Amino acid sequence: MKKVGILGGGQLGRMLLQEAANYPVETFVLENDPECPAAHLCHHFTKGDIKNFDDVYAFGKNLDAITIEIEAVNVEALEKLEAEGVKVFPKPAALRIIKNKIIQKEFYKQHSIPSPAYTIVQNKQELGIKLRDWLPAVQKLGEGGYDGRGVQVIQVAADIVKGFDAPSVLEKKVDIHKEIAVIVAVNAKGETAYFPPVEMVFDPFLNLLDYQVCPPDIEDKVLWKLEAIALLVARKLESPGIFAVELFITRQGEVFVNETAPRVHNSGHHTIEAHLCSQYDMLWRVLLDYPLGNTKAILPSALVNLVGEKDYSGAAIYEGLQEVLMMDNVYVHIYGKAQTKPGRKMGHVTILGKDKHDLIHKSHLVKNTLKVIA
Repeated sequence: MKKVGILGGGQLGRMLLQEAANYPVETFVLENDPECPAAHLCHHFTKGDIKNFDDVYAFGKNLDAITIEIEAVNVEALEKLEAEGVKVFPKPAALRIIKNKIIQKEFYKQHSIPSPAYTIVQNKQELGIKLRDWLPAVQKLGEGGYDGRGVQVIQVAADIVKGFDAPSVLEKKVDIHKEIAVIVAVNAKGETAYFPPVEMVFDPFLNLLDYQVCPPDIEDKVLWKLEAIALLVARKLESPGIFAVELFITRQGEVFVNETAPRVHNSGHHTIEAHLCSQYDMLWRVLLDYPLGNTKAILPSALVNLVGEKDYSGAAIYEGLQEVLMMDNVYVHIYGKAQTKPGRKMGHVTILGKDKHDLIHKSHLVKNTLKVIA
């Protein structure tokens, strides 16, 4: 039985572990919080810092394989583990490219992968010098951004007060028509499988995924371009694993890569109920060197993120849960986080149905019914 470790014990680790029950695997989790969502589902829990070299190395040195729940991990420790024979998914070299958005943008440029025009700024002073030539712009922290943090839209010069005083990417803001995600799986043989694209709608204030629909309403020629670019990104990373490629479609029909996540992703939660193989099952297949799964959709789907309501912090209460649980073809996932705060991801709801208008209607109904308060 293989020993597989996960760095991070949040909701993504929790859902990955729920799928592990289908495989002959002994699971290990490294996380600072012993009350994290994944703690009670693994075979062995270790309290430790996923950013600390000694903690990560000690955790991984007796494992067969190790993967991540989040990019913010100690890559140096993973490199040492890889050199000593531990299989690391994704490879540390790929993780180094993705976890720093400056290096990630340069990777796209190197491989002729379409991405919005950009420049690099090292601090707020340099931002002020370059800003006028790039307005309207989007500034992204090189490292440390996650779940809507570390990204700032700068529409006019006066908005520089919101800018980051750290190494970052300054992108020319594109005229976005749709935001799309494509999840690609790559195994150790270099074989690939990808899930059908999803259309994502973001909360303009939290910069978090609000809801999404699969399949998106786009022309076939644009769909083919999205899939081809996502596959190119995953192949050029030259690493087994799961990669969520986020893309923009402009109003002129151009396709640009926004960014890539080297792990299971929020945009793939719907695959648990809506697809023959989920993104979590797919990752176990990659980790254990099993054949890649069938990504075909069972039914069209929508997904709604449950986040903490504004002005509420404390022990979580799920207002409207009974009403949502009574809806047909609606699947509620609560992440087991005891405390809520504004904008914190607390769960998600997947909705299945054949009619897109009905899916969108039910998405809004779920959003307006199920509230996370305290």
